[in-house]
Amino acid sequence: MRGVLALFPCLVAALALAGCMGRTAPVAVAPASNLDTIAYAGPTPVAAAYAEPARYDAAYHLDAGDKLRVVVYGQEGLTNTYAIDAGGSITMPLIGSVPARGRTPAGLAAEIGARLRRGFVREPSVAVEVEAYRPFFILGEVAAPGQYPYVPNMTVESAVAIAGGFSPRALRDRVTITHTDGAGTARYVAPTGTSISPGDTVLVGERWF
Repeated sequence: MRGVLALFPCLVAALALAGCMGRTAPVAVAPASNLDTIAYAGPTPVAAAYAEPARYDAAYHLDAGDKLRVVVYGQEGLTNTYAIDAGGSITMPLIGSVPARGRTPAGLAAEIGARLRRGFVREPSVAVEVEAYRPFFILGEVAAPGQYPYVPNMTVESAVAIAGGFSPRALRDRVTITHTDGAGTARYVAPTGTSISPGDTVLVGERWF
C-alpha cells in the first residue's frame, strides 16, 4: 500500500508534464512584406493611393502643364508619360506632335489612335489618364504667393493653406478667381469655400481696416 501511495505523486507529476507538452505555445508570425502583398494580392491601400494617377472629371479639358500617362496596349515603346508643352501639344514616337490643348483625355486617346492607325499600328488600343494636373497660382495677401501643384477637389481654403496662410492684412472672406477654359477667361469674386481648377489664379485681396 505504501508503494502505491508513493507512486501516486509521480503519476500526478507525469500527467501534468504530459499536459504541458501537449499544449502548443504561441508562435509569433511575421506579416507578409509589402512586396509579397503586391505580388500575390495586389497593392496595399496605401501603395494604391500613391500609384494611381490623379482623377478629376471625364470632361476635363487638357492644357499646357498637364502631365499625361499614355498607354498604347501591346506597344511598350509608345507607352510613356508625356507633358503637354507650352504650345499645347505632346510629342510621341512615330506620330510626332499631337495637339492636346482643349481636348478631353478620351478625345486625345482617340486622336492618337487615329494617327497610329495610319500605317503604324494595326487596330491600336489607346488610353490617356492625367498623371499630374497643371499648377494653380495664388497671389496677394498670403505668406508665400506663387505657383503650386494642383490637387483634385481643391478649394480656396486649401490653396491658402498650401501658400502658408493669410497675411495679417488679408481680406479673409472672399477672393478673386481667374479661370480659363475653352469658352475663354472669366474673373469672379467667390467665398473661400469655392472649388478651384487646374490653372486657376487665386488673388487674395487686402482689407482696408
